[in-house]
Formats: sequence, C-alpha cells, structure tokens
Amino acid sequence: MARQGIQDARKGVRRTVARTLVALAGMFVFAFALVPLYDVFCQVTGLNGKTSNQAQALAHEGADQDRVVTMQIITRGSPGLPWSLEAHTRQIRVHPGQSAEVHFTFENLGDEASVARAVPSVSPSEASLHLRKLACFCFQNQRLASGERFEAPLVFQLTRDLPDDIKTVTLVYTLYRQDAAPSRKSGTQARGGDA
Repeated sequence: MARQGIQDARKGVRRTVARTLVALAGMFVFAFALVPLYDVFCQVTGLNGKTSNQAQALAHEGADQDRVVTMQIITRGSPGLPWSLEAHTRQIRVHPGQSAEVHFTFENLGDEASVARAVPSVSPSEASLHLRKLACFCFQNQRLASGERFEAPLVFQLTRDLPDDIKTVTLVYTLYRQDAAPSRKSGTQARGGDA
C-alpha cells in the first residue's frame, strides 16, 4: 500500500512539473509575440501615440481657420547614445488642415560613427490618428560620423477631423541606437529628401 502511495505521489509530481513547463513555454512564446501584437493593436486603435512610419499624403481639405491647435515638440536622447537632437521650434500653433514645417538638428557628440533613429510618439494618443507626417527623418535610420551634424525637416499636418476638445498635441522624438540595423550613408547628399 505504501508503495502505491509513493508511485501516486511521483506521478503527481511529474504531472505538476509537466504542467509548469508547459505554462513556462506558453509564457515565453507570449512574451515574444506581445511586442508585434501590441504594435498592431496600437496601429489599429491609435492608442499609445504611435504614428505612421511612412510618408503620408497631404489631406487637401483646406485649413480650419476657426481653430488653432498648439503643437509642442520635445526631443530626448537615450542612455549610451552620444547624440543630441534639437528642435529649432519647440512650439508652433497650426490650424487643422494646414501643413507646417519644423527643422531639427542631429549631432554625434561621440568619438566614433554610430547609427540611430528618432522614434516619434504623440500625446494625447487619439491625436496620432490625425497627425500626418509628409516628410520626416524618422522614417529611416541616420548614420553620423564622429562630430558630424545635419539638419532635417519635419513637414506635418493635423487633419481637420481632429476632435474639438484637443487643443494641444505633444510630439516627442526619442533617439535610439540602431547600430545593428541597416543605415543610411553619411553626408548631406545621402540625407536629401528625407521623406
């Protein structure tokens, strides 16, 4: 009888270990699938302020002269990336439907060439559905030699159907190192037409 109890206990332990391993494998797979699923969710719903990573067409709808929206522009670096990114204009007032242009300066303050990308996010997140980037340096990686700097434009439009309760839109660009990714060539000609 005692022997039967020991065998039953061993079967129970094996079953528990097997279930635990299956649960761990499921969590591991879910963790890797979460990022692409989250990106798709944000793209579909416009949540979390994710914006398009491709140039968009100008919406030819005329500016709404009765409304003015303040666009705030913030730039941030990343730990370990010796670059600076500065917006020449920190705040601009635009009419929905109007296109506007703002210039930025990138500079590599490090001792060697490196590759980075400016990743945008928008707040409030609902505004990301109404922000059209017509030309943006954020569509491609940028490669800068040590001490190199360059200017790049952002041409954007807030569509006329931006909700009336949104009076201020904040656009944040954060620089991230991209050394392992394909890069654009350094130099002014390689950067012409960043769209």
